[in-house]
Amino acid sequence: MIRFVCIVIFLALYLTLTIPVLAVEWVIGKFNPYARDISSLRIVQWAFRLIMKMAGVKATVIGEENVPDEPVLYIGNHRSYFDILLTYSRCRRLTGYVAKKEMERYLTLTTWMKRLHCLFLDRSNPKEGLKTILEAIEDIKNGISICIFPEGTRNKGDELTMLPFKDGAFKIATKTGCAIIPVSMNNTAEIFESHMPWVKKTHVVIEYGKPIYPDQLDKETKKHIGDYVHNIIQETIKKNAELV
Repeated sequence: MIRFVCIVIFLALYLTLTIPVLAVEWVIGKFNPYARDISSLRIVQWAFRLIMKMAGVKATVIGEENVPDEPVLYIGNHRSYFDILLTYSRCRRLTGYVAKKEMERYLTLTTWMKRLHCLFLDRSNPKEGLKTILEAIEDIKNGISICIFPEGTRNKGDELTMLPFKDGAFKIATKTGCAIIPVSMNNTAEIFESHMPWVKKTHVVIEYGKPIYPDQLDKETKKHIGDYVHNIIQETIKKNAELV
């Protein structure tokens, strides 16, 4: 329980004490938006790494060299809130995550998320969902990577299974030609979700797959690109289960 309490206290302090930081960065952004964005990225990454240290998370990372130095679409499986911390803390470039619209209610947290180019998806409104995808396409064109978990929600089933992918997410890649980077994560639910409210020392495995460029796929594979990426991540999760 002490890990959970420490993390909650840290988050409360962070979201309170960084309000002046947001104000300073707003001023910086008036003169140099890129400097503001990079500063926000590094500050949040520092906080995420500290939280993972408090949680006692040890990560084995495979294939990080597969991520090219260009805007990409990260596609990952999703079983834990910690999936976001684990992956975002490793982003070298500006990267926005697609989150559920309900996250907008959390004031300072929402401000930080918007500063980091996060997008909020209304899953109950197809028209608004399309608008979010179009915004993500523009971000890619502007040099900002996007990360999305196309299962649509945290998978609470068996560790080695995945929910079907929502196809809309892949339009971000097919409409821009950017690389898709499959991100496979093992054992992340063991950090917190499998035994809430306890946060337990855990070993996780993250593997970044080779980039997939939609325009280099054959017509049939491109037509079912969601299933193609889903299968890659599914097989990688099964392969890495023995490493946990």
